[in-house]
Amino acid sequence: MTTANPATDLLARMDEARVTRFHWKVMFISGMGFFTDAYDLFIIGVVMEMLKQQWTISPVEEGLVTSTALLASAFGAILFGRVADMLGRKRIYGYEVLVLAVGAVASALSPDIWWLIAFRIILGIGIGGDYPVSSTIMAEYAGKRTRGMMVTLVFSMQAAGLIIGPVLAAIFVASGLSQAITWRLLLALGAVPAMAVFQMRRHLAETPRYLLAAGHDEEFSSTAGHVLGELEGKAAGGPAPETRAAARVSFVEGFKTLIRRKDLTKRLIGASLAWALMDFAYYGNTVSSPMVLNAITPEKSLLWHILLQLAVFAVAAMPGYLVAAAMMDRMGRKAIQVLGFAMMAVTFTAMALIPGIEKLVVPFLIVYGISYFFTEFGPNATTFVYPAELFPVEGRTTGHGIASAAGKLGGFVGVFLFPILMSWHGLLSAELAAAAVSILGLIVTLWMLPETKGRSLEELSLHEEGGAVPAGAPS
Repeated sequence: MTTANPATDLLARMDEARVTRFHWKVMFISGMGFFTDAYDLFIIGVVMEMLKQQWTISPVEEGLVTSTALLASAFGAILFGRVADMLGRKRIYGYEVLVLAVGAVASALSPDIWWLIAFRIILGIGIGGDYPVSSTIMAEYAGKRTRGMMVTLVFSMQAAGLIIGPVLAAIFVASGLSQAITWRLLLALGAVPAMAVFQMRRHLAETPRYLLAAGHDEEFSSTAGHVLGELEGKAAGGPAPETRAAARVSFVEGFKTLIRRKDLTKRLIGASLAWALMDFAYYGNTVSSPMVLNAITPEKSLLWHILLQLAVFAVAAMPGYLVAAAMMDRMGRKAIQVLGFAMMAVTFTAMALIPGIEKLVVPFLIVYGISYFFTEFGPNATTFVYPAELFPVEGRTTGHGIASAAGKLGGFVGVFLFPILMSWHGLLSAELAAAAVSILGLIVTLWMLPETKGRSLEELSLHEEGGAVPAGAPS
């Protein structure tokens, strides 16, 4: 571990640096994974509308198909998150998208519903692995005044996946292509963007902060120099050497790091609970959006519902992502998350309780769109940013992996229960459940999470009572 002034000076200069072309490159390489994640997770809602016309599918089987990838992604987030703290971000980066691609192609070849469920498990493991590693890499490269924006932009690539999926589905359906072929094409295409970024991820250098923590002082100085635009060569973009942690650590040790300090434990529980509650509401509504839209316009065709879903995503969801990126370092994570949860609760309650709103198509879509905007400009972005900042370097991807896993478990429950709730009392039961968990998310945020805007990762790693946390790798 290096605590000499040169290292401190380099970290400070990285924190004060403006966004460079290198930062944009890291954002794109990391963000493309989230384009793929969003496409693969949400296209399944459209696919299920097609499969229900071809296979005999029970509500339980439907719930498993749409939610299993989320359950598996919880495992992937914990596994890849912990390994990235043990061995380094660079050593495993890229392999998660290989797992994802295998799962996407295999899903497209499924002979029946149970094989599809099994292959979605493989897909989910890859998706889960992307969350802690990509967010941490971007956070550890970014300056403190732009870190929120850059990490949010990585996550905002989801917006493109949300839009491209319905666009492709609409094109295939409008072309008259058989639905038996269309659903397989839609699932298989999820492998394409994942494979496109594999080599770029393998060639990305280890982050300077991890190099310093692992005791690789010379590599730290070199890579930090490239980030600051002071050096030329392969360390920042070419095939960088693999980096081993300074000391061997057990798989369990990283989890102990996060519970030895009460403030870190509180942060971990807060970030995990907020993400779980958010994903319960978000994934339930989004994955089942064709079902929701079918409830308000049951006489319309599948193509109509796909185009309507596309319009909601383009008009409401995408602007929400972009506003979140623009305001993350101005308003702060906590204020945005509180506002988002509050507006989610209001809009979900309105969809549930306004008499006959499901028969008033335009008013319903306005409220539905507002809910999407404040979900994206709100906890969907902040729950991703927070865990990349709340923990010290030796437990950063581990902590993010745990919070991601909690989120995906919440999403699994939401997606599994949403069709059941819809078949029980329609929008009333489904949206009231989403409103209730949004209120709980607001309470958790106010009580358990600090503000992190404008503070360096090293400052955030200090004990809340003032005691420093060692910056080195775990031992």
